Amino acid sequence: MTSQGTTIVDAGIEAEGGFQAGRLITEICLGGLGKTRVSCRKYYGLSLQSIFVRTDHPAVAALGSQFAGWRLSDEGYSAIGSGPARALALKPKELYEEIRYKDESDKAVVVLETEKPPPLRLIDHIAKDCNIQAAKLAVILTPTTSSAGSTQIAGRIVETGLHKLRRLGLDPMKVQSAWGYAPIAPVHPKFAKAMGRTNDAILYGGTSSYTVDYGDEEKLKKIVEKAPSSASSAYGKTFYDIFKDAGYDFYKIDPDLFAPATIIINNVRTGKRFKNGKVNVQMLKKSFDLTSK
Repeated sequence: MTSQGTTIVDAGIEAEGGFQAGRLITEICLGGLGKTRVSCRKYYGLSLQSIFVRTDHPAVAALGSQFAGWRLSDEGYSAIGSGPARALALKPKELYEEIRYKDESDKAVVVLETEKPPPLRLIDHIAKDCNIQAAKLAVILTPTTSSAGSTQIAGRIVETGLHKLRRLGLDPMKVQSAWGYAPIAPVHPKFAKAMGRTNDAILYGGTSSYTVDYGDEEKLKKIVEKAPSSASSAYGKTFYDIFKDAGYDFYKIDPDLFAPATIIINNVRTGKRFKNGKVNVQMLKKSFDLTSK
């Protein structure tokens, strides 16, 4: 607990954390509107620990809460915030206008993907943006280089797919339910390598499925054609190599790459099902260093 009374939850900096911590953090990121399960899954013969996510409130849970849409910085410190606190601070505001949602509460929880605790001034800033007292704020810290961090990033599989579909023109309010699964990347102690592996878990191993009520089926078909990660010109290299080629600048990477390997859409209005993309086991093996020497 900080001097302001803010609760700090260490999920991998000093504390060991683990799969269970990552699973619970995923559900917190979903604002309590989704369920998760961790188990082993086979990807064309390759057995990997994986996380399964489902929600009946995709727009609010994935975009309104889980989406890492809050850039935070102060005194040389920077992190990306996600979780239900975003709905109090309305970060970003235009997204909440689109999904027609906002929250009211005297308490807040924010999840930071970070390797070190935030400065006190930044904590005060978060509390102020949420319009709450700092003593009513909980901050969960999940390093990318930890088991909990790797698990909760894989647990963003539904959000990643929904965000890509939204970019392609699909109204997220038309999505009734969603599920997805992705392998949990093996932990790497170096941040850039860990970021590479956790992204590859979704880009090359993730599958997400959405139930929609949509009238324009031809448009829906075209959206699905462009939805998986393979639609990007950057596809086919490990994310670490892509990240390195971009000068380690996350925002210079082709945004079309950020999507699951496979996307499935079921249109309840017609009963038709659309699917595109596939799991790329060879890229998973290369990224996770599972290739034979």
